[in-house]
Amino acid sequence: MSQSGSQAAAFFRDVRESRVVWLVRDDDGSPTHLSADGTRSLPFWSTSPRAQRAAKIWGRGLRVESMPLDTWCDRLLPDAARDGLVIGINWSGPRLVGWSFTPEEVLNRLVGLR
Repeated sequence: MSQSGSQAAAFFRDVRESRVVWLVRDDDGSPTHLSADGTRSLPFWSTSPRAQRAAKIWGRGLRVESMPLDTWCDRLLPDAARDGLVIGINWSGPRLVGWSFTPEEVLNRLVGLR
């Protein structure tokens, strides 16, 4: 399994247990990433330490916040789908890379967890 694949697997395993997702943000919101194909990703992490590493790498006064899994699934993911965003999952490494899924793919992977 690739590094990104193992990070994605860890994300779904961790949120199943904790029922919390983690994000980084500032007063203007969460940073997004524009990929080469024009897709904009909104990243999330499965643990506070993972999100803290991302905030440190990105800098710019970002802080770490948590969100209950139910709120994320019921409110944030539908909004992201409406806005055409994909969801970055446990991005890691010095350049914060990893897999992204459509909100629908994320919800499908979470079926049975809620």
